[in-house]
Amino acid sequence: MSQLIALCPECEAEIDLQNRLVGEIVYCPDCNAELEVTDLDQPAVALAPRVEEDWGE
Repeated sequence: MSQLIALCPECEAEIDLQNRLVGEIVYCPDCNAELEVTDLDQPAVALAPRVEEDWGE
């Protein structure tokens, strides 16, 4: 089985996506960026969307 490696969009560190699912949140081992797995066929991650509180507004 081939390795599933993506590059962090912040620091270009290698992110191991073995046993991960699309949509799962992972953290970069180098810069600790919060990343979302976006593709496993061509391993890719993107910065996770920031969820902002609306405080009931």
